[in-house]
Amino acid sequence: MSTLHDPAIRGFASDNYSGIHPEVLAAIAAANDGHQIAYGEDHYTERLQEVFRGHFGDGIQAFPVFNGTGANVVGLQSMLPRWGAVITASTAHINVDEGGAPERMGGMKLLTVPTENGKLTPELVDHEAWGWGDEHRAQPLVVSITQSTELGTLYTADEIRALADHAHDHGMRLHMDGSRIANAAAALDVPVRAFTRDAGVDVLSFGGTKNGAMLGEAIVVLNDEASDGLIYSRKYSMQLASKMRFVSAQLIALLEGDLWLRNARHSNAMAARLRSGIENGLADGSIRGVGFSQPTQVNGVFATLPEGVADQLREAFRFYDWDAARREVRWMCSFDTQEQDVDAFIAELSRLTTA
Repeated sequence: MSTLHDPAIRGFASDNYSGIHPEVLAAIAAANDGHQIAYGEDHYTERLQEVFRGHFGDGIQAFPVFNGTGANVVGLQSMLPRWGAVITASTAHINVDEGGAPERMGGMKLLTVPTENGKLTPELVDHEAWGWGDEHRAQPLVVSITQSTELGTLYTADEIRALADHAHDHGMRLHMDGSRIANAAAALDVPVRAFTRDAGVDVLSFGGTKNGAMLGEAIVVLNDEASDGLIYSRKYSMQLASKMRFVSAQLIALLEGDLWLRNARHSNAMAARLRSGIENGLADGSIRGVGFSQPTQVNGVFATLPEGVADQLREAFRFYDWDAARREVRWMCSFDTQEQDVDAFIAELSRLTTA
């Protein structure tokens, strides 16, 4: 088959747009020859357990799945009875971007809380942490946070510990959606265990797709008392891969060494370059009318643009509106974003805002 796209084109719409890191592709090829037992009884999935234990310690278990929505739904299912509910930020991926899957497929109620920066606090959790024993109310039994958040912000380890302690004191568990957990680890510059297991997270969705994998995430059970029946719900939720070795091989390639951090550090650095370039342009007058709506802590830049500029800029670089009413946009950088991509974007933004 011939190449059907221009490989030189890169946009700023999503880190899902990027291709597969060459080292991950090589890992898939290395796992390809011969036969291996299906459905996870293969050498690669066994090795993946060792790799995850190296990051999180003994007593954990990792369950590879196809995608992030599957990881979240199946992981949360395993934490809840049928009458259970999940407290989460109103901007959370499980609430906004998963097509109702947690509620429709997972059978759980989402109790959402508005936030300014995508982050929950114990005080915000208390807006929905009530009504236990009331048969008329879905029972709040899990708090779910995203690291890094959908607004590109970060929880510190201490903030997560405070949430975990608060949840546990109320008989609830703490779930983390870690679709961009590598970007968080790179930005915080601490071991991933420090803001997950050691901070009290019970179940984690560990992302790979946005950080150089072809497909594949893992549900990591950090506290086995918080999760039950996951091996069964993964199957009936259509997240059990028959040729699981190819999902596991990708995650091994990312996590066995430092590839996951190298990729994340690079995408974070490209977002920082994009933000600083725009800030410099605003300072010297070569860019006008652009504002920033969130801090740039990982690989996303959230900005507001003058009227009509977003659509003109999209003629050269694809990206998404975040809140069209506010003219707020999101620009995402990936492991393969290049400095020249960023600089060309800044130059076009400069041309359009000063024309």
